[in-house]
Amino acid sequence: MTPAELVQQALMARTRAYAPYSGYQVGAAVLTIEGDVVLGCNVENAAYPATICAERVALTAAVAQGKRQFTAIAVATRNGGSPCGACRQVMMELGPDMTVYIADASGAYRTTTVRALLPDGFERDKLAD
Repeated sequence: MTPAELVQQALMARTRAYAPYSGYQVGAAVLTIEGDVVLGCNVENAAYPATICAERVALTAAVAQGKRQFTAIAVATRNGGSPCGACRQVMMELGPDMTVYIADASGAYRTTTVRALLPDGFERDKLAD
């Protein structure tokens, strides 16, 4: 799958977002090492801390499907907004070597990596004695 195709999947997922409070719809598409794509969208909640971001929806859905290795994730917002800190940490846990495509509503995107988004991130080896 090309980066542009993955971005298109994230843009489609964005249309499914439940964002009645902020109106800021986000879609994500994560690409597994097997070539499968799992989608996610943000789901807001009146109790704001219960809101879950599109990136975490896509990644946790993939894990629930038995997927454990990811090569890329595309994130689409209206203005090319970058993943939040919590999403960066989850991406570090589940796919520290993933490529990240950050797209705006027109489909224009920039390319980065999880490690670039979260330098010196907290990883499982930090839990060792």
